[in-house]
Amino acid sequence: MQTSAKRKTQAPRDLAKQIDSFLEYLAHERRYAESTVRTYRRDLAMLLDYAEQQKWPLDAGALNESHLRNFLASFFGDCEPRTIAKKLAAIRSLFRFLVRRRWVQKNPATSIRPPKTNKALPRFLTVDQAFRVADAAAEGPLPSALRIRDQAIVEVLYGGGLRVSELAGLTRESVNVPAGTALVLGKGGKQRLVPLGGGAQRALERYLEVRPTLRSKNKAPHPSAMFLGRWGSPLTVRQVQNIIRRCGERAEGVRDLHPHALRHTCATHLLDAGADLRSIQELLGHSSLSTTQRYTHVTVDRLSEVYDRAHPLARAKTRRDPGET
Repeated sequence: MQTSAKRKTQAPRDLAKQIDSFLEYLAHERRYAESTVRTYRRDLAMLLDYAEQQKWPLDAGALNESHLRNFLASFFGDCEPRTIAKKLAAIRSLFRFLVRRRWVQKNPATSIRPPKTNKALPRFLTVDQAFRVADAAAEGPLPSALRIRDQAIVEVLYGGGLRVSELAGLTRESVNVPAGTALVLGKGGKQRLVPLGGGAQRALERYLEVRPTLRSKNKAPHPSAMFLGRWGSPLTVRQVQNIIRRCGERAEGVRDLHPHALRHTCATHLLDAGADLRSIQELLGHSSLSTTQRYTHVTVDRLSEVYDRAHPLARAKTRRDPGET
């Protein structure tokens, strides 16, 4: 006879299967970006390989803090502290998942502190530099349609503060050019409505006029993707990165430009113009206000520079005698 009690799902006792279950959870339940899942897969595959080399038990439930410390220590000297911290974060997330599923009893990574890292301030451009990059996109030896497309890409990244993956995922239906807005699919599958600004609107209008010409002889352009390559296929994240780097190389005083710098620039310029942090958080799709607060450090540094140049006390080369009145 069958009992009325529900049988528990058998927990996998193999580290490789445990990792696979975690990655499936990230991809399908949490809807993490493919690139993020790929990074987790790479870091956890390193843990699995190291465990096999050290002949450790290939079961997360049998791994302890000492095992994990030894694994992370193997990267010291060869990797930046930030890289090691990311590997620790991946391990912590794996064990949190396993604890929630009750496949292991505790998370041995919680007491391991990440290595100290120097938090670099986000790179951003001045207003003049941002305009020069947009102008540079419209110049150069490329066919006219591609230059118009590249300028629209720069304007949308800077105007809306989009992540490069968000821009590559835009569709014609998700962008309302007359209204100057885009419905963006961000991290974790979260949608947000982003204003793009007049410059992006005008650039998109010009691009949509030439978009049908981006096609091969025997095939129509992709029907829904907003930004296309020369032969009508959707642009990849890597292709967008190369476009922005090329625009930066043509703009005076801008080198090694990455799409994320345009996102940082958008946030910094909004903050300088008086926008509040909550609004910028909403625009950028940050889940935590602390992430957005990084831009306040940028602004404070710039304010200090202005103070040093302009304030009489800062410009004074010698201090007044304490007895002076």
